[in-house]
Amino acid sequence: MRLLIKQRVFSWTDSYDVYDEEGNPKYFVKAEFLSLGHQLHVYDCNRQEIGVIHQKLLTLLPAFEIEVGGMIKGGIQKQFTLFRPKYEIDYNGWRVEGDFLGWDYDVYNGCSSIIHISKQLLSWGDTYAIDINDPADELDGLMLVIAIDAANCTQGAS
Repeated sequence: MRLLIKQRVFSWTDSYDVYDEEGNPKYFVKAEFLSLGHQLHVYDCNRQEIGVIHQKLLTLLPAFEIEVGGMIKGGIQKQFTLFRPKYEIDYNGWRVEGDFLGWDYDVYNGCSSIIHISKQLLSWGDTYAIDINDPADELDGLMLVIAIDAANCTQGAS
């Protein structure tokens, strides 16, 4: 299955619409306008909040907690590197490898690739495709991708 994340071009805050592979609205993501640290809220197509990504404050490098259904499920923290971004991920036992800035990376559970993320070319605004092997991983995969995007966009050493 596939989800398409489309960044809203004309928006005061980070906002994304998420569609299924047939173009039907599935989720909506919106950042808080005024908050300490970056906070992104994820809503289902009925505008019910289903998750939040919170930036942890007072950390040397960007770090985010991922909350789903009111419970913290894990998080990511950017690691110090000289050239390419790298993250320490504590989320579902998953690991992530690939080019984060180029939006071409994979999520692994053990030795198996379970999710592939890629940037779609020639589209109005940024559009990303998330290919998910198991539909049960859909929401968790979406939350992780949004957290990685937030970490990439947050100012800090890299």
